[in-house]
Amino acid sequence: MPKQSNPPGTGKSGKKNTSLRLDNKTLKALKIIAIENDTSVQKIIEELVKKYLNEAKAK
Repeated sequence: MPKQSNPPGTGKSGKKNTSLRLDNKTLKALKIIAIENDTSVQKIIEELVKKYLNEAKAK
């Protein structure tokens, strides 16, 4: 069976990079929460965005 390839510019997970500007205080708070919850800032933000999109879609 041929190996499936991801679209150009995506990693093995099929995700793309983006940049996000946050003020220092906000980023520091996110990092602390991520450490306390044994997760990453990326995962926190991705979950928040998914929740927002689901709520916006439901309207």
